[in-house]
Amino acid sequence: MAADDIVFLVDVDNTLLDNDRLISDLMQHIATEYGAQSRERYSQILETVRAQLGYVDYLGALQQYRLEHLDAQGLLGMSGYLIDYPFAQRLYPQALQVLAHLQSMGETVILSDGDVVFQPRKIQKSGIWDAVEGRVLIYVHKEQMLQSVAQRYPARHYVMIDDKLRILDSLRTQWQDRVTTVFPRQGHYAHDTAAIAGFAPADVTVESIAELLNYDARDLLGA
Repeated sequence: MAADDIVFLVDVDNTLLDNDRLISDLMQHIATEYGAQSRERYSQILETVRAQLGYVDYLGALQQYRLEHLDAQGLLGMSGYLIDYPFAQRLYPQALQVLAHLQSMGETVILSDGDVVFQPRKIQKSGIWDAVEGRVLIYVHKEQMLQSVAQRYPARHYVMIDDKLRILDSLRTQWQDRVTTVFPRQGHYAHDTAAIAGFAPADVTVESIAELLNYDARDLLGA
């Protein structure tokens, strides 16, 4: 199969970038600046919003928290912490090198869930956006948008790299032999037995994204 016939679809959070660390830093910042009670309340709202929307909306949760504390002008600094966060420092080791390696074998596209403000900024400021030359797709539920993905980036075969077995299993169900699934066991979802129970194992499992530097197209398609 020629390289032009392969499209690599790569997730961001806990696949290329340590999002668990980002959340930990944010919660620590809130506790330090506004107190443990504020941290717990924001965390509750964040989880409620995630359950409603299907993705983590940091700024939306912050807006809801602000509505409960209209006189707390200090909260305005929280948005600055999020927007100016050092995302590039949270990339997993050799994440950008992996993107370059994949690009040498086919076309590499970021396929992520998220909102339309914070998620693009995260991808831009981390260096991921430039690494894939702007080939970035962000949806609310990406597994429901495969027809759109295929129209934008047609290929004979896809390789999906994601830390959530649920997503990989959904792509396998829809695309069957048209896709190879790759599961980097990074982040809390990848180690949550409840989150991975009931889903088929991926075609390829690696302990870190950097391990993909040791794989070529034949390894991945052969899997």
